[in-house]
Amino acid sequence: MALFSFASNQESIFVKIICLTGGIASGKSSAAMLLESLGAKVIDADKLGHRSYQKGTLTYDKLVKAFGSKIIRSDGEIDRKILGTIVFKEKNLLRKLTDIVWPSIRLMAEREIEALKKTDKETTIVFEAAVLIEAGWETIGTETWVIEVNPEVAIKRILLRDKISQSEAQARINSQLTNRERAAKADKIITNNDSTEEFLRKVTQCWRLGAG
Repeated sequence: MALFSFASNQESIFVKIICLTGGIASGKSSAAMLLESLGAKVIDADKLGHRSYQKGTLTYDKLVKAFGSKIIRSDGEIDRKILGTIVFKEKNLLRKLTDIVWPSIRLMAEREIEALKKTDKETTIVFEAAVLIEAGWETIGTETWVIEVNPEVAIKRILLRDKISQSEAQARINSQLTNRERAAKADKIITNNDSTEEFLRKVTQCWRLGAG
């Protein structure tokens, strides 16, 4: 994994970058919010993804070229829902999309990391990304934290939160990496199968044991 360092007064200063990921309903966003409250600087890959679609970006031009003008809304921006209906029909189209968007998000994340390092050389940066491992972004960080939840617990949370059917919830689980696949890339695994309070206690403990 990458380790960022700086020379200052002949001393090396290392910035810790936590790559944070987890499956649907795992609680990774709650973990990121808590870490931010504890002093971390958080970079949200999902927000970067939204920015990468905006008109005027190189990614925008590549997407329109790849998928046609039908993905453009009346205001000139990309209609993500229409694009989604196109790419999720065929795996090769989804791969075409990720081949365009994922490198753009990585570049934006690396630029934000560089900017944060310049303003605070002693900070801890958290890069939160649902598809961190699928995209190979774990190499951005100095360590990878995986939030793990049992599939049956995740399904209950999805049903309660999204008001969808059991089969739809199961399909979302099945479309992701398994807990074992994520664990193979993890430096730290934080389980979230119990109460919110217990989960946040575990995240805080991990922070205090070395991230802060």
